[in-house]
Amino acid sequence: MESPNLEFEYGDTDALTAELSELYSYTEEPEFALNRDYFEEDFRSHARDRRWIELTVEEQRSYVMRLLDALEVTDRDKRLKVARAILYLAQGVFDDCDTEVDVLHWSRHNVFLLYDMGIFTALLELLSMEMDNNQACSSAVRKPAISLADSTELRVLLSIIYLIVETIRVQTEDDRPEWSASREVFKNELGSPLNNGEPFALLLFTMVTKFCSMNAPHFPMKKVLLLLWKTLLFTVGGFQELQEMKVSSRERLKLPPLPEDSIKVVRAMRATSPPASAMELIEQQQQQKRGRRSRRPLVKQDSLDTYNERDPFKNDDARDEEEDPEDTDSGIEGEVDPLDVIIQPPPPPPPLRPPTERVNFPKGLPWAPKVREKDIEHFLETSRNKFIGFTLGNDTDTLVGLPRPIHESVKTLKQHKYVSIAEVQIKKEDELQQCPMSLGEEEVAETPTEMLYLGMLPNLSQYVIALLKLLLAAAPTSKAKTDSINILADVLPEEMPITVLQSMKLGIDVNRHKEIIVKAISALLLLLLKHFKLNHIYQFEIVSQHLVFANCIPLILKFFNQNIMSYISAKNSICVLDFPHCVVHEMPELTAESLEVGDNNQFCWRNLFSCINLLRILNKLTKWKHSRTMMLVVFKSAPILKRALKVKQAMMQLYVLKLLKIQTKYLGRQWRKSNMKTMSAIYQKVRHRLNDDWAYGNDIDARPWDFQAEECALRESIEKFNSRRYDRNRNGEFVPVDNCLQSVLGQRVELPEDFHYSYEMWLEREVFSQPIQWEGLLQNP
Repeated sequence: MESPNLEFEYGDTDALTAELSELYSYTEEPEFALNRDYFEEDFRSHARDRRWIELTVEEQRSYVMRLLDALEVTDRDKRLKVARAILYLAQGVFDDCDTEVDVLHWSRHNVFLLYDMGIFTALLELLSMEMDNNQACSSAVRKPAISLADSTELRVLLSIIYLIVETIRVQTEDDRPEWSASREVFKNELGSPLNNGEPFALLLFTMVTKFCSMNAPHFPMKKVLLLLWKTLLFTVGGFQELQEMKVSSRERLKLPPLPEDSIKVVRAMRATSPPASAMELIEQQQQQKRGRRSRRPLVKQDSLDTYNERDPFKNDDARDEEEDPEDTDSGIEGEVDPLDVIIQPPPPPPPLRPPTERVNFPKGLPWAPKVREKDIEHFLETSRNKFIGFTLGNDTDTLVGLPRPIHESVKTLKQHKYVSIAEVQIKKEDELQQCPMSLGEEEVAETPTEMLYLGMLPNLSQYVIALLKLLLAAAPTSKAKTDSINILADVLPEEMPITVLQSMKLGIDVNRHKEIIVKAISALLLLLLKHFKLNHIYQFEIVSQHLVFANCIPLILKFFNQNIMSYISAKNSICVLDFPHCVVHEMPELTAESLEVGDNNQFCWRNLFSCINLLRILNKLTKWKHSRTMMLVVFKSAPILKRALKVKQAMMQLYVLKLLKIQTKYLGRQWRKSNMKTMSAIYQKVRHRLNDDWAYGNDIDARPWDFQAEECALRESIEKFNSRRYDRNRNGEFVPVDNCLQSVLGQRVELPEDFHYSYEMWLEREVFSQPIQWEGLLQNP
């Protein structure tokens, strides 16, 4: 059956209620009542039968201060009860509310109240203490099966912090002026170094690596990853903030403004209408020239019916599961390549669509074409070699001796020249490397992104590997192995299900749990790549290389090597158990039939969001990198990506077509002839580079022996950048050296305490017992 058109709005996050509900697993449902009971047990003695929503703000502040004092007790059980009472406040005192809107309102009011009273600092201290709880860690390592009970304290603390971060991050029209001020203060607090000298995100990264090293298998990874993603989203900014930062950066560097807003252009695209094939485009041009007269085409008869398809990817994809991985698409091999022969337009086929839709082609392509300075230099170098026999290096202004058409071509190329921020940064970095003394030290702004990179740099490889391990464990195509990490510790109950209904509920919860982890990691990695690329291109490149070396490319392809339509439309949700619905309404009786039906949504928002994020990551890793593009070819990504085109959503289709475009020149002539519908879609939907011969395959850079050198040269540039900017004190090549023997020997050196006890043994071993090579000393003074 033809897949439906998906009305999906791509953005930073889903609706607030959906984001809050994904924080909790369905096995945590009984804890909502537990939080309420602990709160009411203590609140009754304080409020004298009054409800929380009936207190004045001063009375509420007084009670919150009482809870903060109670958090400092040494008894761990008492601290947990107080933390649960605070969590109940952050959840919106739902027992006093009648509707979900009331719960969200009081949750927002209480969160800002808690933050203003200093709850965040107290929670950070407790979180650090629980992370370093060696008794809990060692107990979890020894346990054969870890359950929800092993992470109770951590889950409560992380849930409170998540509610604070997510609630303050989201702006609403009803926000008070003092809340806006608190939001800015909290944003700066999260992004700046805390008491331990690192941003809050580094604490969460440490939890991720500690979990993946199996030193703390009881850590609730879903909550940690969600909190880490929302922390970065709050401190460094989302897609809209990135666009604004990019515009301001180009203004600061005196570059031309952006030709368009990428996300707005994609939203304006329509994935529903099939793209015109190359044959249809030629037909339209010929009809305009001849006054819409038609003749018989010189094409094979068996290819005419391909133009009657409503779905342009239908024939391309129908045999993907049946044929070999080469995906030759023999079903339309009778099509003639329009690049090979000049044809006359075919007669109109039987009208399956309204005639107006048939000829209603777009007036122009959606993207403004771009050209790099490097492309213009390469074009002129080729032209000069052909017409005058020598080159002028990087000179793009001198056109003496070249024919008039070349002059016009260079003029057109320069009109569409696009200088990226990355090119300016690379050029400036080369100048700083060549002239370190004359240019002096670079002034680096202490932005949240810069402080995050500085904190991540020493352990960057560990962070990347840990995130990819979690992504692999959560991928639906991954099979459970004995040595794989257990990401279900914070979803499995203490007592395993004994009925069919309980088993079905747990199965849905486990699948939902994995989907949320994939969603958080994909969004997190995309944010890191985009912000580091804008901050400095080499910060982006080092993260990219770590991802590539950790097999991120085959991992993402493995993720898409499934029935992607089934994944997009998965029903792994039980709406009546989602927060805040489950705490406001009476719980209906769950049956096996009601669990199988699921919701009525056309698609699962988080799964489609994850797919687009992973495709964007894959595009960022492979763009302008021939060696990584060849990895897509080697891993036979074309049939995998083509199956993803069945999902009719403009954003997803665009990034799939981009990945197909960069590798078409390597896939062979037969593949291009057999996939003309896909080639036409690429032509219509993807931005054009005026010098790019992606449709022909005349690639001079397809030399395999150059690929390793490409990565090595990039790695060398990254290391020079990090050494110059971040290792100045330890690796100062131009730091003055003290060559005076007396001053060097006269310096007082602090020796460790144990050295005094073993000094005589050291002398005997290293000095007296070693023969002195006097000849060597004389020859090498």
